[in-house]
Amino acid sequence: MTRSREHNESAEDLVAPATATDIVTFGCRLNTYESEVMKAHAEKAGLGNTIIFNTCAVTNEAVRQARQAIRKARRDDANTRIIVTGCAAQIDPARFAEMEEVDLVIGNDEKTRPESFARLALEANTHAFGTERIRVNDIMSVTETAGHLVDGFEGKARAFVQVQNGCDHRCTFCIIPFGRGNSRSVPAGEIVAQVRRLVENGYAEIVITGVDITSYGSDLPGNPSLGNLCTRILKLVPDLKRLRLSSIDSIEVDEDLMRLIADEERFMPHLHLSLQAGDNLILKRMKRRHLREDAIAFCTEARRLRPEIVFGADIIAGFPTETDEMFENSRRLVDECGLTWLHVFPYSARPGTPAARMPQVDGAQIKERARWLRADGDARVEAYLANRVGELENILMETETRGRTEGFAEVRIETPRPIGSIARVQVESYADTMLKGRLAV
Repeated sequence: MTRSREHNESAEDLVAPATATDIVTFGCRLNTYESEVMKAHAEKAGLGNTIIFNTCAVTNEAVRQARQAIRKARRDDANTRIIVTGCAAQIDPARFAEMEEVDLVIGNDEKTRPESFARLALEANTHAFGTERIRVNDIMSVTETAGHLVDGFEGKARAFVQVQNGCDHRCTFCIIPFGRGNSRSVPAGEIVAQVRRLVENGYAEIVITGVDITSYGSDLPGNPSLGNLCTRILKLVPDLKRLRLSSIDSIEVDEDLMRLIADEERFMPHLHLSLQAGDNLILKRMKRRHLREDAIAFCTEARRLRPEIVFGADIIAGFPTETDEMFENSRRLVDECGLTWLHVFPYSARPGTPAARMPQVDGAQIKERARWLRADGDARVEAYLANRVGELENILMETETRGRTEGFAEVRIETPRPIGSIARVQVESYADTMLKGRLAV
């Protein structure tokens, strides 16, 4: 069983006694994908009575929640083996190994290798489990990322496919390259084979994921781009109904990807942008590679090519040295780019990053700015949902009565439809963040 932390769940809600290998996932879509890989390896190896915590390191809060869940798991079952992996474990393995609740810490490279789980199962059977507390490789020494064949995703209507791992950029606020290593791409043939396998198993929508997917291909022969990869997927897997991207860096978007935005109906008109700020000096201090003008120009051009396109974005509130005027530039960017789905992150200093040594913004002010940004995002969502009333939408069903549009809005219907199917729905109203509709005749 695998479980991912949702925003409305506490870390403690995720933990229940393990009967086989139970995986608790924090953080990004790539972690979700890798948890499925671990689940398959653990089942094949026969590893049982184990909980694996697949951690996230993007904020201090993510690390705190993982530690809280680990402690609860041990309180609930003193005999279950506990393994910790993921970015937080990769970056600071000793911190988790020092927890009396933890039996073993393994790294991000080790966690997706089948031989790691064969060894764990052997040690469990010979009572040698836990004699070695840390197995974490130097992630910067990893130069390749293999494609992992996953048959499906438990409880999911859509499937994730990893195309890339790691990051060559060094944004001053970000610790993730030290958890993931340098950028490395999965060969296109392996990706197409994985997509085909998932489509044959009934998945209508595939989400391309990685750490920095717009850097895809820079380390492969011929330097294929992300747009080239997506074009090949759609051409070679004609039965795939919907292809969606996870977070992208708009400054790296290539011409092939822009052509897909303009011409390919199966390419979803929903892009989540790694913007982080709307003030040029803050962007420079973050060591981002774009200006606010670049972000606005990209959104303007993408909307010209595909008028119905919807944008989400990551924005950090209260980055070190951010003044009120700089913050207002970020707020204005929401309207100037026409953003809808905002992921707002109150700045959290990560030890070991350059930003942690910069003059910090007061904590209360950070929270207040995050609150204002979220309110801006809520207003944008409400306006978007109101605009969809009366429209026909294609809905990917996540439950029998709830699904998501191509623009990633959530919709509820009364007439049940099979999970994973695509329903044609007439939108009639909305409430909170949910559209409501009926099946179109």
